[in-house]
This record gives sequence, C-alpha cells and structure tokens, in this order.
Amino acid sequence: MLKSLLLFASLLVATAHAAPQRMEVAYDLYRNGQKLGQVTDTYVQKGRQYTLTSEMRATGPLKMLWPGSIRLESTGSVTQQGLRPEQFRHARSDAPEKLATARLDWTARHIAYRYKSESWITPELKTGTQDQLSQLYQFMFAPKLPTDYTLQVTSGRKLSDYRYARQDGGVLATPLGRLTTLQYRRIVSDPDDKAITVWVAPARGNLPVRIRVVEDGVTLEQRLARARIQS
Repeated sequence: MLKSLLLFASLLVATAHAAPQRMEVAYDLYRNGQKLGQVTDTYVQKGRQYTLTSEMRATGPLKMLWPGSIRLESTGSVTQQGLRPEQFRHARSDAPEKLATARLDWTARHIAYRYKSESWITPELKTGTQDQLSQLYQFMFAPKLPTDYTLQVTSGRKLSDYRYARQDGGVLATPLGRLTTLQYRRIVSDPDDKAITVWVAPARGNLPVRIRVVEDGVTLEQRLARARIQS
C-alpha cells in the first residue's frame, strides 16, 4: 500500500513538471493600451533539441509602426534544468540587413555575436543563461518555480543581468478560463532598463498568459488569445 502511495505521489510530481513537446501560443499585442497586432509563438521539440520561434505582426491603423514582421528564434537543448539556448536570432522582414545573432558556446563558455558586418565575443557565459525569447518559456521547463529568479539574458547584440521577484498575480480572465497566476516582475535599478512583468498560470504548466514590457515610455503588452499545447 505504501509503495502504491509513493508511486502515485511520484506520478503527480512528474505530471506537474511535464514539459510540452509541441505548442502554439498566440497573444494579442497592445501598445499603450491600443491593439497593435498579434504575436504567435511556436515551440517544437525533437528528442532533446528544441526550436522556439516568435513572430510579431502589426495590423490595423498602427501597422505603420511595424510595416513588416519581427521574428525571434531560439534553438538549443532541453536539460534537467530546463531550456539551454545555443543560438538566438532577431530578424526584421523590412530590414534584413539588421539581422542579429548570438551563438552560445557552452563548452568554451562564451557568446559569439554577429550584427550587420560586425562580429564579437562576450566571455564568461554563466550556467542558466537564457535569451530574450527562451526566458519567457523557461518557467514551463524549469524543475520548479523560483522565488527570486536571477539570470543572464542575451539579445542578438548584448548580455544583460536580470533579476525577477515573484508575487501573487491574481486571477486573470483568459480564453482558457479564469486562471490564478503568479507574477514575475523584473527589478530594475537603471530607469533606461526594460521593465518586464510576466504572469504565469501554474494550473496550465506555468504558461505565460500575459507579458508586459515598458521601455522609453512605451508599454507593450501581450495578452493570451489562444493556446494549443501537446505534452
């Protein structure tokens, strides 16, 4: 009987931390409270390798702000600690010459960047480093949700130190129903830093259901529109 209870408990833990194998998540995108367009994120895992893409496209009267699309791509491996990115790409369809890439070399412990005609290397790659896209979904793959979340985050052009503090995020109305959330808010010391807040839903495998970025007086907010997740 005791063995059965222990087995059942272990299955519950495994289920709670089961990461998705494939998912497509769409968010309505708002700029200063006005709908700007939509962001579609797609995750595919084959074996231990993953590909995570995000495409932002403006629609309606604000389309002139982004006449094309912005595409982010994170590729790497899935470990016991979660996502481990190996390459990050930031591309704009209306400005292909501005493609930015970051290659994370976990053996040499450095990041190799390339932007326009320039290339350079940033040393001291730390364990747990994420990229701009993978950091948002790491909540779904980490063994447990951290209270304080300190990490390095790389864009296609630089490496920054991030620290998130966790608090109650309240109940949000979503297409998946009313969900109790936890909120992760980036603690910033420099007013020029991006202020980032992510709401995750534990009942949905810590799926990000709302993401808010404030920078240079502009607030961009992604609100969950639909989600298809395959475990």
